[in-house]
Amino acid sequence: MTPNEPVTGPPNRSSFEQTLGSASSTMQLSEILKLAIDSFRSSKARFALTALGMVIGTASVILVVTIGMTGRRYILEQLQKIETNSVEVEYSGGGPTPAEHIRYSDYLTREDEKTVVAQLPGVQYSSPVMDMHERISYGGGVTKDMLILGVSAQYQNIRNLVILSGRFLDDTDDNAHMKCAVVSETYAKERYGSADAAVGQVFEISGIPFTVIGVFKLAVDDFGMSEIADQTLLVPYSVVRYFTGTERVNQIYFSMRTMDEVPAASDEIIRIIKSRHRANSVYKTQTMKQMLTIAANIADAITAVLVMVAAVTLAVGGVGIMNIMLANVRARIREIGIRKALGATYREIKYQFLAEAILISLAGGVVGTILGLAVPLSIHFFTDYAIPISPLSVIIALGSATAVGVIFGTAPATRAAQMNPVDALKYE
Repeated sequence: MTPNEPVTGPPNRSSFEQTLGSASSTMQLSEILKLAIDSFRSSKARFALTALGMVIGTASVILVVTIGMTGRRYILEQLQKIETNSVEVEYSGGGPTPAEHIRYSDYLTREDEKTVVAQLPGVQYSSPVMDMHERISYGGGVTKDMLILGVSAQYQNIRNLVILSGRFLDDTDDNAHMKCAVVSETYAKERYGSADAAVGQVFEISGIPFTVIGVFKLAVDDFGMSEIADQTLLVPYSVVRYFTGTERVNQIYFSMRTMDEVPAASDEIIRIIKSRHRANSVYKTQTMKQMLTIAANIADAITAVLVMVAAVTLAVGGVGIMNIMLANVRARIREIGIRKALGATYREIKYQFLAEAILISLAGGVVGTILGLAVPLSIHFFTDYAIPISPLSVIIALGSATAVGVIFGTAPATRAAQMNPVDALKYE
């Protein structure tokens, strides 16, 4: 060593530790994302084709949920047209035993209806129903058995009847015992040819002439759950009572202001009616609330099944991402070897390729979400029909897309991170 040669001592330990710490530290997230984006720019076509599966899967999830919600709303809207706010009360027998059923006859009366209306403030409409069957002449010696229902003017509101021609019964018809009838659409067409032609026509019940003042139909098919049949005549209650010669009422209908009032009202109606009759008399109520609940549950179950079917599409898209990423790792072995030789850690390599998989999946999810929302929004924009859109479906779709990227991107990222840098540099 010459006198002018500088003395070299042991290496600076603090500088060495900083270099070692830098080599083993994880890259910042921004740097990882920048590397992932640069990778996409170099292979745009592969990126687009890989994301296509996620586009289809995410759009399918949103559309399936939208279709399920639309179907659910339609079903409930149709059911709500079948007196969902009403409570039907009928006499069930004289007591709990068969002997008491025969011994007592404690039927409902019109006074029961009036008492309930007076004591239960939530009742909007009410009507008794008294039925009878008669053979009605169709002319030319042809007669048919017809169902005749004695009802009040409010029966139309309870049953949501649509008047096709003419008018419905009113209080004057009932009070004046008018011999008039509102006939079913089926009867009007079979007997007179059309609804308009039926109005004003006269037919006889037990030799007494009745005038047709209107033609009705149900607002929606009630699946045979009501007392109304195809061949039905509605006449004032007071007139049917004249024919039957009894105060007996088959059913009484009460329509509440809202469906939420129905359960409590049902119990209160039974209490009021039982207070007017024998202690052993049995009365029962029927409501549509249970059917609505069942229908809603069925619609939700169908939607859930459809979502699971759409999830299969997401899984298929995830498999596509995994296969492409595995091929991507294989094509970039030398790059991985160089990065490891320059000090890239296991976590940095893994996070880089995992970030690429997540970005592919999430980008496809975003595009799919836009397409999935575009369909119902377009229908709402170009038509008057508003299709319900669930914000939850958007969250589920984007969350699923991210999860698919993580799940199916982990294996390729792990394989890349586990490569030996020496072997990677020798790879041709």
